[in-house]
Amino acid sequence: MEDLSLHILDISQNSLRAGAKNIFIVIRDLPEPDLLEISVEDDGSGMDEELLSRVTDPFVTTRDTRSIGLGIPLLKMAAEMSGGRFNITSETGKGTKIVASFGRSHIDSPPLGDIAETVVTLIQGNPDVRFRYERCTEQGVFSLDTKELAEILQGVPLNEPEVLQWIREYLEDADADI
Repeated sequence: MEDLSLHILDISQNSLRAGAKNIFIVIRDLPEPDLLEISVEDDGSGMDEELLSRVTDPFVTTRDTRSIGLGIPLLKMAAEMSGGRFNITSETGKGTKIVASFGRSHIDSPPLGDIAETVVTLIQGNPDVRFRYERCTEQGVFSLDTKELAEILQGVPLNEPEVLQWIREYLEDADADI
């Protein structure tokens, strides 16, 4: 995958296939120790210890449509190639958490990509799932929570075109400010 936002989309899609109703995405830009850290946590079905021990193998997948699952192995490889780390924890019936860090200044560190489009795409296709997105930098912390948005909108669907456009612009403006 060319950028990290596509990895976030892929991991979030895994969460949705696992029945998650809450997905929390956190991006931390840490100048000291020169890391960009991405965390995706869900409350889906989780994995047992046997699957968890094999999930970074590209020939392991829970899908029936094909026998190759490249998302997690590629994310792990990208993190490690940039001098970062990868960790996955999961518990059956409770959910999964993936944390990947990337050396910010490392030549092999992939760009973040269009995170606003990724978040909007997730919300558009899954308006009943709670997505919480948080971005932390030296300049501050920004967050967007679809649960809060739904309360403010009082019944207006989150996947209405005007709402999605507002979310996109809100994320882009926030990204430019932090």
